Amino acid sequence: MSLESYPMKKIFSLLIISCLFVSCNENKKESVIEKNEVSKQEIAASLKSIEVEIEGMTCEIGCARTIQSKLSKVEGVTYSKVSFEAKKGLFTYDANKLSKQDVLNKINGIAGGDLYVATRAIDLEEILSQTN
Repeated sequence: MSLESYPMKKIFSLLIISCLFVSCNENKKESVIEKNEVSKQEIAASLKSIEVEIEGMTCEIGCARTIQSKLSKVEGVTYSKVSFEAKKGLFTYDANKLSKQDVLNKINGIAGGDLYVATRAIDLEEILSQTN
């Protein structure tokens, strides 16, 4: 073995080892990124709509809009519309995050629970089947 080839072999060996080390670290980083992406994915939304009869409203702006605004800010509620004239509200929510009772409790809890009462809630599917 010549003295000139020994340093070349040593350099070549170090180069191969460092390439393997770097590639292994890259694979680990990729798997960590993939795990984080999977954990951030959410379950597909299961949207349900209900019509709620609401007692205690005395005006359009102060009552109906307040209920509508408060519920639109609840996580899981995707649509909120309250009609003062009809004394009803239409709400769409993600059943994976809330239940129908949760929506009713949110309405009943507005303003300390002293003003509004959600008296009856009907699933939109039931309303549609009654009209067909």
